[in-house]
Amino acid sequence: MKLRLTLFLLLLLTFSSFGQNPFTICSWNLKDLGKSKSDSEIEFIANTIQKFDVVAIQEVVAGFGGSQAVARLQSALNRKGGEWDYAISEPTSGTAYKTERYAFIWKSSRLKKVGDAWLEKKYHLEIDREPFYITLEAGGKDFTVVNFHAITKSMQPEREIKYFKFLPAAYNKLNLIFAGDFNIPQSHTVFTPLRKMGYTPGLIGQKTSLKQTCPDNDCLSSEFDNFYFAKARFKSHDSGIIPFYKAFADHGEARLISDHVPIFLRFSLN
Repeated sequence: MKLRLTLFLLLLLTFSSFGQNPFTICSWNLKDLGKSKSDSEIEFIANTIQKFDVVAIQEVVAGFGGSQAVARLQSALNRKGGEWDYAISEPTSGTAYKTERYAFIWKSSRLKKVGDAWLEKKYHLEIDREPFYITLEAGGKDFTVVNFHAITKSMQPEREIKYFKFLPAAYNKLNLIFAGDFNIPQSHTVFTPLRKMGYTPGLIGQKTSLKQTCPDNDCLSSEFDNFYFAKARFKSHDSGIIPFYKAFADHGEARLISDHVPIFLRFSLN
């Protein structure tokens, strides 16, 4: 385990070369982030995300323990020498599926929050776990991250994702980056309207969810997590996943952290 963890931490150090100009965003479905996450698991998560500027988190427990786990994560990050802030949503309002919270954690020494973060209001009835927005600013430029966790594939998430085509016009003055777990691949036709508006996925053909088991080191299952952004407003420098599960000899132990890998996008504003 120690050798695996050392190799994994060396992999994470490569992200320190991202530089100080482009921003780095991470999105991670953290599988019931709440009181069940141990201190060592929180520490592992902090080590995994500390090189990013802002992190969008899905599956924060709505009840007791969820908000506290985000605060524990922020404290773990601050102990590593950085300055971090966070925002947590109210529980999502949908009743068709389990309610959750979203969270954002960002380097306050690098980014400044503009106004309050907010849950989607107009389409909260049509979208079960309505997205959570935050606007961040640096150097006179700002961008807005739209944090989203779709209903499961069996419930046809395209039924709610189809409303995303209305969001660019609803927030036409904002530089939107959609981030999260969409539970369908970027090749699905529900994203066609966004593509026609100039939005592009950050990842193409990249699986992001973990299998129950890991036969022959084939651990990834489905192409669910992604970013979508307007090419006219953003330039993508790099994107990919963090294969955190490689730090664990036991795949089941890795799945206690999450059943999704974190994804990242390094970008600048045009």
